[in-house]
Amino acid sequence: MEPGRAKKSMSELRRGTVSFCVLALLDERERYAVELVSDLAGSEALAASQGTIYPLLSRLREDGLVATTWRESRSGPPRRYYRLTDDGRRSLGVFRHEWEHFRDAVDRLLQKGHDDDD
Repeated sequence: MEPGRAKKSMSELRRGTVSFCVLALLDERERYAVELVSDLAGSEALAASQGTIYPLLSRLREDGLVATTWRESRSGPPRRYYRLTDDGRRSLGVFRHEWEHFRDAVDRLLQKGHDDDD
């Protein structure tokens, strides 16, 4: 596989998992969008822009996985805070279980190929 294709595949994998990373952050506590962007930026591999997060949050809300409330801000206009719904919590639980199996299977295959190089 050429390097460009590998990079595209990693981008697709990241896109598919960022929504669950957002749900995991909201499982800790409710947050507003800019806060989520900042939290994701803490990991270079997960960094997402506001242009990515706002549509993602909109989809999560439409799917019933998050709910919102508006709150006044001390430093500007009101902010929309996002929190997990019961469906969001269940969806995150299923993902955590499936991710563990997926991650372990991929790790085993990658390690096997790496061990053959020795």
